[in-house]
Amino acid sequence: MDYGVTSMVAPLRRVAVRPPAPASNFAAAHWGQPLNVDVLLQQHAEFVALLERLGCEVVRLPALEGLPDSCFVYDPAFVISDGVVQLRAAKPVRVGEPERLCADLANAGVPIVGRLDGSATADGGDMFWLDDSTLAIGRSYRTNAEAVHQLRTLLAERDIAVEVYDVPHDQGPEWCLHLMSVVSPVRDDLAVVYERLAPVAMLEELRRRGVELLSVPEEDWLTLGGNVLAVAPGVVVLASGNDATAQALTDHGCEVHVYAASEITKGEGGPTCLTRPILRS
Repeated sequence: MDYGVTSMVAPLRRVAVRPPAPASNFAAAHWGQPLNVDVLLQQHAEFVALLERLGCEVVRLPALEGLPDSCFVYDPAFVISDGVVQLRAAKPVRVGEPERLCADLANAGVPIVGRLDGSATADGGDMFWLDDSTLAIGRSYRTNAEAVHQLRTLLAERDIAVEVYDVPHDQGPEWCLHLMSVVSPVRDDLAVVYERLAPVAMLEELRRRGVELLSVPEEDWLTLGGNVLAVAPGVVVLASGNDATAQALTDHGCEVHVYAASEITKGEGGPTCLTRPILRS
């Protein structure tokens, strides 16, 4: 089977990406300005090439013009053990992305096994695997209580438990703070965290599981030093401009790969956000 994900750090075998849509209103989606779209496209292409050099099979999806956040494919859907769950966007400029992403994934051979409906809203950025039978979900401005309820029901059918952690208000509903803004597992025994905004219960649970917490230096927070993509245990991808985090990861025995991200990070998305893992094994 060429799909299925129940880990954040198992080798990333197959992954979907979508290039930025240059004819979009990026300012309406709170991208930092001025934005050099040509450089944005080049940086995304170089990021994808890096994934391929690291051994990932990359599924290239078409650009979605008019949807400025659509390059951040982690959010609109979530792949689990037996297929993909279609989420529902709370951010107005992202409405329509989940259906398009799931249709593209279905064309790539990944079946749709569930959909959020009604008043439920959720982003994938509020979800990460604690282990292969436990999913952490952040209760945030993007992921509401109804979504947690629907996801818990769907996952219980697969013997997957859900742990819920409240995400802080931070800068409010107009600005994105996901659970994965403050935590990135990089090995089974190591996670990068931004402790100042991290839920205490989550930090305690990670420590209980024997996970060492590598704290993001304050100077790397705004350049998304807390957003780290593991392509294998201890092999990670990190946005440029986070030298202190890169050094700390190296000091902890990790192999660190950095991509140029000056324009990409203006959309408040790091390497995890730019990927939709399809198969980890």
